[in-house]
Amino acid sequence: MSATEFDIIIAGGGTAACVIAGRLSDADPNLKILIVEAGPHIQDDLAHIQPASYLTHLAPSSTTATFMVANPEEELADRQIIVPHGHCVGGASAINFMVYNRASPSDYDEWEKEFKNPGWGAKDIIPLLKKMETYQIGPGKESHGYSGPLKVSYGGAFTNVGREYLEIAKKYDSSRGSTEDPNELGEVNVFGRWQKWISEDGKRSDAAHHYLYNKKRENVTIITGHLVKRVIFENKQAVGIEYVPSPRIKTNTSTLEVNVARGKQVVISSNSFGSPAILERSGIGAKKVLEKSGIEQIVDLPGVGENYQDHQALFIVYHASDEAETIDYIVRNKQPEFTTYDEEWKKTGKGLMASNGIDAAIKLRFTPDELKTIGSNFAKKWDAYYASRKDSSAVCMGPVSMFVGDIDKTPLRKYFSICYFLLHPSSRGFVHIRSADAAVAPEFETGYLKQKDDLELLKYMYKYSREFARRMPCYRGEYLPSHPEFSKSSPAFTKADNHPVPIDAPDLVYNEEDEQAVNTFTRKAVVTAWHSLGTCSMKPRKVGGVVDPNLNVYGVQGLKVADLSIPPSNVAANTYSTALAIGEKAALIIAQELGISGV
Repeated sequence: MSATEFDIIIAGGGTAACVIAGRLSDADPNLKILIVEAGPHIQDDLAHIQPASYLTHLAPSSTTATFMVANPEEELADRQIIVPHGHCVGGASAINFMVYNRASPSDYDEWEKEFKNPGWGAKDIIPLLKKMETYQIGPGKESHGYSGPLKVSYGGAFTNVGREYLEIAKKYDSSRGSTEDPNELGEVNVFGRWQKWISEDGKRSDAAHHYLYNKKRENVTIITGHLVKRVIFENKQAVGIEYVPSPRIKTNTSTLEVNVARGKQVVISSNSFGSPAILERSGIGAKKVLEKSGIEQIVDLPGVGENYQDHQALFIVYHASDEAETIDYIVRNKQPEFTTYDEEWKKTGKGLMASNGIDAAIKLRFTPDELKTIGSNFAKKWDAYYASRKDSSAVCMGPVSMFVGDIDKTPLRKYFSICYFLLHPSSRGFVHIRSADAAVAPEFETGYLKQKDDLELLKYMYKYSREFARRMPCYRGEYLPSHPEFSKSSPAFTKADNHPVPIDAPDLVYNEEDEQAVNTFTRKAVVTAWHSLGTCSMKPRKVGGVVDPNLNVYGVQGLKVADLSIPPSNVAANTYSTALAIGEKAALIIAQELGISGV
């Protein structure tokens, strides 16, 4: 491999990498592109095509996900949060929950205006959001695209759990209203049926199959089962990479302990954990971090690995009626139900196997009275951040038609969960290498709940979301391990066996002891939303930036970063569409620099 020189080397084969390689390959078949990916190929693998199979990738034995274990954190009752991320060609796009959820225009405008990144505002990004998709739900909508590689539909089922949630919303919280398109771009604070990155014929829309595997690409070389150790520099010019076999994946690609590939342009695209780690192993980062691993500093860039963000989430589980339409039996491979759903999918592309179990949601804004209830710290943040951004929302909430959590410890039955996650959390964490060895996981701190406003909002959302759940006809009580421990004398006391209350029933009342119980529970139960970003932020170098608006790493030449590590601030949505947009934008930038048209 060292004898071959590539035009572009991409370190990592995830979502953005597939977009970059696919777009550039299409535009210039003579361009030699190399992708080095730590995980395996997924082409035509049913587990990456069949939507309801997605939770198999979160099993401890999975080879398609890497599980990052954070430090114990005091704010989380000394727990160690585990954050999975993609470990295969296609990255998270091949294993995610397929939720079609697009950010607010003001999120991208913030990147451009507040963080000095011309070309990254909503006017530039929205056309890319349209470019990537074929929207199969309704024609002629200005904010959607109709000729892109990825398909968007409602999937193969609309569960009664999702329908009940929307019906309850109309009656219980009628002031917020509803919409036929919760992803119109900018329309928030309304309940709606949620779209999915699933095609009308029941297949998931991942980046690998639709940007790379969709055609034979003679000019793209993909090496799997290898970790990128570092970028090679000559006089601060990136000229190639070193990569080593991964201990997790058996491969016949190479038996060499260390491999070298040379290229004219190196693009790091290894997600919010891998990208800062490659930079640091290459000598780019804070001196104190590099010294601990015996790495000579090439560029002093203390922002590398900082600014870690995630959408802190909770999944509150309830017992569901026998009539509830859930994917619990699919997730647990229960027969004969699993085979029935599988055969239906293979024949028609429909049914629960063509679903992700996520059918409805809302992105919430709050009234002055609600802000008083939530708490003073969040109210201050609201005034400073949200009040003037009318298209932005603070938290996303919706039902999931299954048990979300460790199924090995739960009895087999039907469940539903109510998920809520913060969209612009104030808390920050970090990711830094522990060793020069690419196989050693970095040190990681989530930062969850370090800021009081995050805890206040999550506490409020437990109480708010519970009122929906206990009014839904499929509700049969709380799954007790997924709820706070309230006193038996409290009106908020949870019951494992229960029935829905009338729509006009009074809200539960929480006393001071109950409030503390919710706080304690939140610290013990908050988890990842799998939306890690920010660790190679695109912002000015003097304020902790790592890359400039053209994605160039400060202090060197010929090196870019292009993945979810570059957002300087968060987005009010699941992050898949933003990862795709970053890939699309990076392809345009690289093409312009190389004088290539037609991207």
